Amino acid sequence: MAVVFDTNVMISAAFFAGSKPALALLNAAENDLILGSAATLLELATTMERPKFDRYASLISRRDFVAFIYATVHVVEIKRHVQICRDPKDDKFLDVAVNGGADLIVTGDADLLALGSVEGIPIVMPADFLARRGG
Repeated sequence: MAVVFDTNVMISAAFFAGSKPALALLNAAENDLILGSAATLLELATTMERPKFDRYASLISRRDFVAFIYATVHVVEIKRHVQICRDPKDDKFLDVAVNGGADLIVTGDADLLALGSVEGIPIVMPADFLARRGG
């Protein structure tokens, strides 16, 4: 299965071991193709550098997490842009899903969840992803 994770799910996974986002990301890393783009990877990398996350994890461990994601994610070339989300900053995840032929988008973002799906690709929460896996 090809899966797109939004930045917030990845950040939650990084900081809260055992959480639904962490379990979903680990499950996908072991069993699926995780898709991303230059834009989604850049957003993750720059977000993880923010000092506000110092209370959750050291900068070194955050950079290690980003390195893990960079090594794990299959980068999709964006040839066609999707502009349907009420928050235009979230369209980059839809771009990845559509251009990469994703089977699923995993997010906790209300703006993405409100769409339900994009071009037949379901948009689900981490718990729903795990439920589909029987976990």
